[in-house]
Amino acid sequence: MFDMKYRRVIFAFFMSLFMSFIMSMVITFINLGFVDDFVIRWMEAFFKAYVCAFPIVFFVAPAVQRITNKLIKEENL
Repeated sequence: MFDMKYRRVIFAFFMSLFMSFIMSMVITFINLGFVDDFVIRWMEAFFKAYVCAFPIVFFVAPAVQRITNKLIKEENL
């Protein structure tokens, strides 16, 4: 498949894709309900959210991973 050097980009791509897809649907539903053009409005919101989400995940994920690693107690072997 892909080389390990692309791991961060692939992770950011899929994490931002799924999160923005689901969250844009939820927020669109909360704001509008199931209106006639719900899917069109959802896809517009999804595209806008994804454009923001990808760079955010790409740059923030390493910091979140470091914070998580500091909070996790290592087991004594």
